[in-house]
Amino acid sequence: MSDVPEAKRYEARIDGASEVAGVAQYIRTTELIAFVHTEVPPEHEGKGVGSALARTSLDAARADGLRVLATCPFFAGWIARHPDYQDLLYQSRSRVSD
Repeated sequence: MSDVPEAKRYEARIDGASEVAGVAQYIRTTELIAFVHTEVPPEHEGKGVGSALARTSLDAARADGLRVLATCPFFAGWIARHPDYQDLLYQSRSRVSD
């Protein structure tokens, strides 16, 4: 797994192959990373590529002190099934005044 900031995505490659086995696209600010799309080609589905992308990118977000906005359904579902990552989820701090 590697972060490719110029492409705004994490890439998964199997055993160092040149072929990309999956991507997790994101939008990043100084405080937040929003995961907007994850894609794993059919030939790599069911091999843990998506989970590896999620775990690697979320561990990096934690290390960088970023909150996570999971707009991608895959990321939202993955985080819901892994409670140890739910503390990363972005919570709006804005308040509506009366």
